Amino acid sequence: MQLQYDSDGTPFVMWGDNHIQLERTAVIEKNYMEKAEKELRETPEIVEKALADLRELLKKETSLFVPINDDNYLMKFLRPSKFYPESAFKRIQAYYDFRRSHEKYCCNLLPTGVRSAFDHSIISILAPRDQHGRRIMLIDSGERWQHRLVPLTEVFRGVQLALEAAMSEPLTQINGVIVMLDMKGLSFSQVMQFTPSFAKMVVDWIQDCIPIRLKAVHIINQPYIFNMLFAIFKPFLREKLRSRIYFHGSDMQALLSHVDAKTLRKRHGGQLPEPEITGEVLWKMLHHYEEDFKVANSYGYVSNNNKQ
Repeated sequence: MQLQYDSDGTPFVMWGDNHIQLERTAVIEKNYMEKAEKELRETPEIVEKALADLRELLKKETSLFVPINDDNYLMKFLRPSKFYPESAFKRIQAYYDFRRSHEKYCCNLLPTGVRSAFDHSIISILAPRDQHGRRIMLIDSGERWQHRLVPLTEVFRGVQLALEAAMSEPLTQINGVIVMLDMKGLSFSQVMQFTPSFAKMVVDWIQDCIPIRLKAVHIINQPYIFNMLFAIFKPFLREKLRSRIYFHGSDMQALLSHVDAKTLRKRHGGQLPEPEITGEVLWKMLHHYEEDFKVANSYGYVSNNNKQ
């Protein structure tokens, strides 16, 4: 399965009859526009005022360098905040404070700087959207994850890179993301890679920092030892996120009650044809947007208290 290009140079891949690419164009489908209005308060009047108010808040944060005149950038934070500018502002602050405080995990977040997790096909966002229009992120964190070759740090960096791409999609901003964690073959040595401090960092990042609507986390094929791993994360989960975590084990029918079979791999009870899209193809698609990632990496808190 190879990367192809539209007439305008946009990369895509075909998976069966599914044309899959990063979808950065404005949402024009009536049903999704109605959903945005119903769930996110997205009307022209509210959007206009929220954009203006958020710009004013950002102007006062003089140590933060972000593109305050870029509507697309601001919408990325306003949609998950349901167009409450104060909430979006706090999310922007938290997002870049996290990057500043955890430089080890967040520096050089570019396709050229984050490759190993994709080379080993641990992370994927290349699949058809589910029946609710949500982007699906799959993380193979069991037998496919060789932690000596791909350290946990690089897995997390790969997740950040993939989600950064998804967050640029207006349709994903509206509909959100679901995450599938395939834990088949999880070993004790893998569990030992996790610490309470790492777990707290990741959960804080999910709950307070990333501007994305995380609608569900589906954990599948988890062995008994997974209980030890989940116990590390559980104390840091607030009720909202905890209520969206589903444990399916090997019961793929339970997974199919949440996610349409047309959007799932055969090994997960779905109907997508084989072979699967490899992580290498996803990396090549992300690499096409290398310059965009460079620009995104230039944003954040600056040390001289002046925007540059």
